[in-house]
Amino acid sequence: MITILIVEDESAIAELIQAGFEKAGYAWDYAADGKQAADKIEVRTYDLVLLDIMLPEIDGYELMEYIEPLGIPVIFLTAKGTTSDKVKGLRMGADDYIVKPFEIDELLARVDSVLRRYNKGQTLLYAADVVIDTQSRRVMQNGQEIMLTPKEYELLLFLVRNKNSALYRETLFERVWMEDFTGDSRTLDLHIQRLRKKLNWKDRIKTVYKIGYILEVST
Repeated sequence: MITILIVEDESAIAELIQAGFEKAGYAWDYAADGKQAADKIEVRTYDLVLLDIMLPEIDGYELMEYIEPLGIPVIFLTAKGTTSDKVKGLRMGADDYIVKPFEIDELLARVDSVLRRYNKGQTLLYAADVVIDTQSRRVMQNGQEIMLTPKEYELLLFLVRNKNSALYRETLFERVWMEDFTGDSRTLDLHIQRLRKKLNWKDRIKTVYKIGYILEVST
């Protein structure tokens, strides 16, 4: 199982992240300051470190110098949002940089992207009668391959990774099409209709009034 070290001194934010990771199926460990984090990294192997910058004892930049030679992926999570701060973090070897406040869906998407880059993500995802092989990008339903377009596949992947959560149209569009949402949801709505038809998921991919869509599954 993927295990992520959360290094964050604000307990409310740490608890929010922990709940998100549990929902996404990630195991996690927690350190409230840089010294605790360094001690944990010394005795345990992590798949990724989520690292605040302004920490007691040892700050995030100093800890990054210790982590970088170990080859562990790092995402900086911080209130320091200036361009110079971002550039400094990325030049030190961080794989991504997220500025507080943030949406948990965005954090999970960024974590997933970094893990895939390191071939550490989950390769098989399950939702109801569908299995997604993220390595081969194949979608199987009851033993039969379902042929999807690239955008249909990415949309399904995001829905499955966030199953049972109401997702805003804006979030879905920006994560799948990687473009700013202008308010026109026709492209997204059309792809949702196609997914419902191809998977016979009319009762699973539901419209949420004034929000967007939710994939409702029990497994």
